[in-house]
Amino acid sequence: MKLLVATSRTQGTRENDFSFCVEGELIWIAPCCEAGEGSPDSDCGCGRSFGGLNSHGGTTTALVAELPGFTYSDYTEALRSSLAAQGWPPDAAEEVATGLLAFSDYWEVGTVLERRFDLFVERLVPAPPG
Repeated sequence: MKLLVATSRTQGTRENDFSFCVEGELIWIAPCCEAGEGSPDSDCGCGRSFGGLNSHGGTTTALVAELPGFTYSDYTEALRSSLAAQGWPPDAAEEVATGLLAFSDYWEVGTVLERRFDLFVERLVPAPPG
């Protein structure tokens, strides 16, 4: 199953990058708050970040990862639990899961993404020196 996870790869490409998630943590694309709707570069950062399902922190970089053995049921339960803990309606978990799976399926495994509101683009990973 292809899913989005937090990654530190390419962190620092933008001056306002941040990562308050655990490396490899499942993440989702949370809606923007009112303060963040004006600019993806706002102080809150919600228009440029992904949200950690466990830490509830944000990160500006996401990795498309293959998680063998992880099921749709596992995913919806992780989302349901996280949404409830963060004050979102937990009954939205299946709809969110379906949307995130379709989104993730579009990208190749290993792709690092950044967000600018509803625009998602690949961040190129620089080649190692030498």
